[in-house]
Amino acid sequence: MNRETAQRLVERRERGVIRHASSVYGASLEGIPLTVWLPDTGDVEIVVLASIHGDEAETTVVVSEALRCIPRGDLRAAVILCGNPDGMLRGTRGNGRGVDLNRNFPTSNWSRDPVCYKTRANDARDIALSPGVEPSSEPETRALLALLERLNARAVVSLHAALACVDDSGGSHLGRQLAARCALPLITEIGYPTPGSMGTWAAEQSLTLVTWEFEAASLYDLKDRHVPILIDLMTGRIELEG
Repeated sequence: MNRETAQRLVERRERGVIRHASSVYGASLEGIPLTVWLPDTGDVEIVVLASIHGDEAETTVVVSEALRCIPRGDLRAAVILCGNPDGMLRGTRGNGRGVDLNRNFPTSNWSRDPVCYKTRANDARDIALSPGVEPSSEPETRALLALLERLNARAVVSLHAALACVDDSGGSHLGRQLAARCALPLITEIGYPTPGSMGTWAAEQSLTLVTWEFEAASLYDLKDRHVPILIDLMTGRIELEG
């Protein structure tokens, strides 16, 4: 960590719990509270979202580590540690109904056709999930949309794994900064269709959304590499605009 960041951190002995204020913004299909941690000021410019895919739990662990390092009063982002708790408990990409929440958003290109994914970089994209019976059919999606409307943030950073890139269709200043800090390639096209995705929805709303894809690595390496950047992001030391 750079010296400026290190000077602002919670003491190590105090990092075992999250000390920021939280709010429940909804419930999962199976009734698990959906929780967001918020700045004391109430003003939010960036929403940080982890684990909308339940099999990408490393994003939750890394974001939690960063959140627990930030003192009360220094947090500037709204932080969702897990957008899909039912899926995380199962270790599945989809939610409790087997829906890929990141294909369940109300977009112009939403499709009822199954969406396919892969579990390793060199595998075929051949594991099928439902996009839901209709756009926003899932309670997790509806709750997240309502929260984003209420917060009226200027940008969303969605954490995923493990494509090792920063995906930003708009090539925003925020996306360029994150890619440079992470030493990950900045891409504007993921290379396959994503109907009903959160990124497509955000673009249609003129909302900046950056998808930060961690690399395939151990949790220890991911925390060492990404926690300092997340701390700067969540405390406002990474600017939205140049």
